[in-house]
Amino acid sequence: MTDTRADPANTPYRLRLAALSLAMLLPSLGTSIANVPLPTLATAFQAPMAHVQWVVISYLLAVTTLIVGAGRLGDLLGRRRILLLGIGLFAVASAFGALAQNLWLLIALRGVQGLGAAIMMALTIASVSDMVPKDRTGSAMGLLGTVSAIGTALGPSLGGLLINAFGWPAVFAFMAMAGLAAFLFGAQVFPADTVTKPKRFAFDFAGMLLLALSLGAYALSTTLGGATPGMTNVGLGLLALIGMASFVAIEHRTTEPLVQLAVLQDRALAAGLVSMALVSTIMMATLVVGPFFLSGVLGLSPVQTGFAMSIGPGVSALTGIPAGRLVDRFGEAAVTYCGLFGVVVGSVLMMLLPGAFGVVGYVGGLAIITAGYALFQAANTTAVMNGAASERRGVTSALLGLSRNLGLITGASAMGAVFAYGSQSEGLFGLGTGGGAGLQLTFAVAAVLASAAFCLALLGRRQK
Repeated sequence: MTDTRADPANTPYRLRLAALSLAMLLPSLGTSIANVPLPTLATAFQAPMAHVQWVVISYLLAVTTLIVGAGRLGDLLGRRRILLLGIGLFAVASAFGALAQNLWLLIALRGVQGLGAAIMMALTIASVSDMVPKDRTGSAMGLLGTVSAIGTALGPSLGGLLINAFGWPAVFAFMAMAGLAAFLFGAQVFPADTVTKPKRFAFDFAGMLLLALSLGAYALSTTLGGATPGMTNVGLGLLALIGMASFVAIEHRTTEPLVQLAVLQDRALAAGLVSMALVSTIMMATLVVGPFFLSGVLGLSPVQTGFAMSIGPGVSALTGIPAGRLVDRFGEAAVTYCGLFGVVVGSVLMMLLPGAFGVVGYVGGLAIITAGYALFQAANTTAVMNGAASERRGVTSALLGLSRNLGLITGASAMGAVFAYGSQSEGLFGLGTGGGAGLQLTFAVAAVLASAAFCLALLGRRQK
């Protein structure tokens, strides 16, 4: 039977895509805009920075740990209603966050906001096949990638303007209003969920709990302790391994698994997920390492550093839509290879050019890496989602988002450690000394990771 409530059967797909774009904008904006008010929050709540940082960490943990469960719920209960629920949660948590009088309440509300973001990240991509003609899928994926990049780039400047004008609550009030607009727009144009046969609701709560605990332990093991990790990090890492082993055992036994492990034996899907994690690790390296090199080695001011760092999101925003159109015209495979080749070349140039040409060399290498990433993301996302069965698109999209988030977490910790190690070593591998050597070593590792992703893409495509 078909749910005919608010059935916009004649709604142009461009309106639906606009509503999906707004739902894609909110999670990335929620990530980047909340970093700006941290010093203000520390003053307002008279709290140390170690406590205030949990305003960011709680959001990221919620997204990382809950995204797969959110995608599976969308597959079981209907992607439209769960997507609208996620948008509503984001808006409500943001509104209460603007009124919070206690730091730990604000941190808890950021976790709820992260749950809404996890739902949006999982089901926005999954809903493309439900709302967009198949021959426009690549263009849609490119547009959503562009919107995500715009949200990431827009967040810091928008947050700063709001704080200067109205104070930190304005940041959360703005997200609440944006969430309300997205909810009302989506409720009008999203097509109704269609159920072909009655389904017994059977959700793998034990699997979701184990996966969430495992991913949370991994995320904390790579973020706690900063540059001086200790036994707590080791313990959390072991807990993550034990949790993942238990998760796999449960998924093998349950009749309605959260993740069908047999699907991951598909080499094309596995290659797409691992490649996304590897390339996301590289992208996070540009965000973590860049400020230290630009300010510490090249001597740029904060304003100049910010401008140079904005080149990456700007290139991604400009490249996303053309990348999607290239996917529609030439196919996922060709654009995937071109994108990964660009990331490899850009990583090599980041090793060679900044030392000789300074900020111009750095920006040139960064632009090539980011353009390659935009091409790869549009093509890889399209390939993974086109290969997913309709009843598993939610969880497949969630796995794609999870691989990206794990890559970002790993890049922030591991690649930052590589930069620090290279900067402190004397003449390591003939790279010289200081931050320049750290940059070279970091992007030497990045070139290896990008090459590995390229080889995985070749192997996955060969099987397909």
